Amino acid sequence: MKAIFETGGKQYYVAEGDVIYVEKLDAEVGSEVKFDKVLFANGVAGNPYVDKVSVVCTVEKQGKNKKIKVFKYRPKKKYRKTQGHRQPYTKLVVKKIG
Repeated sequence: MKAIFETGGKQYYVAEGDVIYVEKLDAEVGSEVKFDKVLFANGVAGNPYVDKVSVVCTVEKQGKNKKIKVFKYRPKKKYRKTQGHRQPYTKLVVKKIG
């Protein structure tokens, strides 16, 4: 069974057993997270969501992505600014769709 669900302002297309990285969730490692905003499940599209269907995932890891460098400058003005950013994420394993 496959489904499309929504979390963190993004949509994810998953099947049972998939590993996905989503925006950081407030959940402990090893706990289960249930997503009710399912847009599509098993060939049925919702309007906007499918009723009585949810995606259950297990939190495997909380972490941060690799650092990206943000560099700003103005030509001919001697203005340069360097910044770094690491986006937090949550690693999930899809347990059940239904």
